[in-house]
Amino acid sequence: MTTRITLFTRESEVQRSTGEYKIKPIKKKVREILGYPHPQRIPKGVYVDQWVGISTDEFQRAKDADVRYMHNIHPLIDIGWSRQDCVAYLTSIGLADTPKSSCLGCPFHGNAQWRNIRDKSPAEWQDVVEFDAAIRQGNARANANGNRLLGQAFLHRSRVPLDQAPIDHITPAERAAHQGERTSADELENGVLDGCSPWACRGDVDEATQDDFGLAC
Repeated sequence: MTTRITLFTRESEVQRSTGEYKIKPIKKKVREILGYPHPQRIPKGVYVDQWVGISTDEFQRAKDADVRYMHNIHPLIDIGWSRQDCVAYLTSIGLADTPKSSCLGCPFHGNAQWRNIRDKSPAEWQDVVEFDAAIRQGNARANANGNRLLGQAFLHRSRVPLDQAPIDHITPAERAAHQGERTSADELENGVLDGCSPWACRGDVDEATQDDFGLAC
């Protein structure tokens, strides 16, 4: 199973593997914690438990890790909590404004999420602007293997550099461009509802193959 994420291009929308940005770093850190950095083989029976916060609303997104040294646990599903149960609990302990989980440079952010990063976390905003610029021509390794993107890639739906994107309002052009996709104004402003986890990105696709980001030995 390979986790994929959608990027916006001027000619089309495409899906790119995010193993390099999300799965590989987690596996690398887990190996360091266990004391068996790649390419050492991890002995059978040595593993970590990784807790993944997927609620019952999205139980179908709960997935097992694809390596034996990581065991995924889904505590919210185990106790039968929905997204609303989580919101109610957080509200009861004074954390009603807790944001939903997502990657910093997630293309499924709405304008409000981009503004929040820009206005409240200048350093993170700079990081994500630089990341947006870095993915313009696609992943260098993929390009070298002949899998070049058809067009330039962008994080924002407007398909312009993030620091120039109209994140303070929804433009008529954006509304027109996404009418055929049934993308609501609320989604353009607030992003998609689905959460995010190492093995359950909104753009995930089940596959039987293991790519070179697996660190599977």
